[in-house]
Amino acid sequence: MRRLKHFAGRLVAAVMIGLIRALFGFLRLLGPERASDLGGWLLRSVSPLIPVNRVALANIRAAFPEKNEAEVRAIARGAWENLGRTAAEYAHLKTLFDYDDDNRDAPSRVEVSGIEHFVALKDDEKPGLIFSAHLANWELPAICAAAYKLDTTAVFRAPNDPAIANVVHEIRSGAMGGLAAAKQGAAFAMQGVLEKGGHLGMLIDQHFTRGVVVPFLGRPALTNPILGKFARRFDCPVHGVRVIRLPGQRFRLELTPALDLPRDEAGEIDVTDAMAMMTAVVEGWVREHPEQWLWMHRRWRPNMIKAAALANYGDTTWPQPKFKAT
Repeated sequence: MRRLKHFAGRLVAAVMIGLIRALFGFLRLLGPERASDLGGWLLRSVSPLIPVNRVALANIRAAFPEKNEAEVRAIARGAWENLGRTAAEYAHLKTLFDYDDDNRDAPSRVEVSGIEHFVALKDDEKPGLIFSAHLANWELPAICAAAYKLDTTAVFRAPNDPAIANVVHEIRSGAMGGLAAAKQGAAFAMQGVLEKGGHLGMLIDQHFTRGVVVPFLGRPALTNPILGKFARRFDCPVHGVRVIRLPGQRFRLELTPALDLPRDEAGEIDVTDAMAMMTAVVEGWVREHPEQWLWMHRRWRPNMIKAAALANYGDTTWPQPKFKAT
């Protein structure tokens, strides 16, 4: 019976992988623009029927109490459309980034702002950290780094479905540089990258149960402190990078200058305040283009925040970061 169940499981996984490959093959035949349009239209159309849309609407209402219900629902539909476009664009990740810094006047799907910071990171012979968020097509910064031969390892969370995870990993591997799955023991591999003078790129806008509490869109949220810890240990440059989806199936990548992270009385980077500063940068990006962020994620979990505060500080309150978002 165990062998039969094992065989059935492998058979289902093989069928799922085959179906996903066929879908991606169809999307490749459509081309990047039409595939993006189809994916965006599909998720935008069905989003009111998806149960997790209630999470998105609740998050948007809490973040923007000044907006009326029509505005809230418009942001949610835009977020679903962006997610659909991003999913369909996975079939074209290898060719989606076409920016050429040596020929800036040439027509391209992607434009880059702050390319001088990419070059500086590549040439400074020091490790570096780059944070980002689930905005527009969030895979593009890693592709940009690989295109400019910036030694960067992208930290990613694999999709829950193994079949989807396998196909997505294949696509990422062919379009990006180094990849590190966010799993147990990943911190040692990430540290090894920095010890060799490499760079780490990481999305910091998702809930992390063992995280530090920082303000985000008006509410406390648990955030992974690993970049703050690495910044403290290696005292290396920390940049933010975001993607903006533009009309006409185009994108803009923006790399910020290095952040001047808060330090403690001993002159070392304060981990919690550093994460608060990075999160404040992300908040500014989300407020500017709320329809391009992943609102469906359960980013704010009050019960877990209270439990973390009780474990760390002995009550259900928490010290506010010295850094305050402006």
